[in-house]
Amino acid sequence: MNPSAPDWILKFLNLFEKNELIGNYNNEHDFYKALKQTGFIYGVSVSALPKKSLGTLKHTKEELTKINLFHALLFQFFQENKTSSNEDAINNILSFYQQLEKGKTGFFHKFSLSQSPSNTLEHILSARLQVANSLFKRNSISLLTYSLLYLDVLAYKKWQKDCDSAKKYYRQQEAIALTACFYTLKSKKKKSKYDKLLIELFETSSEYIIDEKEGSFATFLESLNYLDNDKDSLERKYILDLCSLTVWEDLKLDNTEQQFLQQLLVTLNLSEKELEDSLSALDYFSKKYTEKILLFEYSHPVKQFYKQSSSTVKLLIIRNKDRLARELEESGELMVLLGQSTLRDLSAEEKTKVKEQLLDVCKSIPSLTIFLLPGGGVLLPLLVKFIPKLLPSSFQENRIQIDKKKK
Repeated sequence: MNPSAPDWILKFLNLFEKNELIGNYNNEHDFYKALKQTGFIYGVSVSALPKKSLGTLKHTKEELTKINLFHALLFQFFQENKTSSNEDAINNILSFYQQLEKGKTGFFHKFSLSQSPSNTLEHILSARLQVANSLFKRNSISLLTYSLLYLDVLAYKKWQKDCDSAKKYYRQQEAIALTACFYTLKSKKKKSKYDKLLIELFETSSEYIIDEKEGSFATFLESLNYLDNDKDSLERKYILDLCSLTVWEDLKLDNTEQQFLQQLLVTLNLSEKELEDSLSALDYFSKKYTEKILLFEYSHPVKQFYKQSSSTVKLLIIRNKDRLARELEESGELMVLLGQSTLRDLSAEEKTKVKEQLLDVCKSIPSLTIFLLPGGGVLLPLLVKFIPKLLPSSFQENRIQIDKKKK
């Protein structure tokens, strides 16, 4: 299953029986715990929920995040509609997103009305990941915030009971979650340079943060009354997990952090054990997957673009390497020039030939037509960077082979 290609939702639903996706969890708390174990709540999905294989492809974190988000929405749908079909679920989730984004002109209108509901939902889920990946757009700052995608699931749960208030509810939950993270950052005695940067960004974003006046923290605590009054509410556990994630770096609570979290626990009506469980789950996940988990990670826009582009190109090459290698071998002059490029700098004329012939190769492979889109030429150097690994061994005959038997 390829979550970056059309019809992946139908493929996913075809791979599993409904009971495999929904029936293995006693309630939404069991599902939330399992979802947290995949890394979805932490914003770094390292696996999908189903134990059965999703196929031979190695999925990226973005693809796994997309799968987990759809699975979470699907589970929430069947909690309320146990006898409904998968088609009903797709249409219902689609209606939710269309209403949630009502008023944002052009966001979903760019998707063709002739597409199937599953294809439209696939585009929407991809768009959600893109939106979540740059929270403070006004500042041109990229903040990786996939951990906030669980807000979609909470809003969808609300929408199923009261569709008219879902959008307002989402905004309230988003403000509460981000403000909780802000005050958690402020409570840290030892702040890293990224902590200080984030605090500054939060303070200048009046869209989210209560201004820094005396008593503003008390005002924030009062805002938690918007949360579900049930002490077992997932809203409250989720806020606690986000705050735990915010102080995660050293995994030690200093006095100010401890005092803040104690106040938060009282207001959220949660126990000390639940805080211990939240931090223990983070500790276990990090050690198991050797992940550096941060709620937000600052990245310069140019560096972020290069990093994402490099990952995209590498993924496309890996998934099309056999066909790409065949096409390259059939392009005689291109092969010669690529071989020469490993020994000397190509002339301007030769570089133009390489670009033109590479684009011709890309035309023959549907997945690589990304390089033909406006601006796609910027990515060609990245394509050239990864191509030598696909060249015949004659281009690599001078590579030193290390005898593993020698010590």
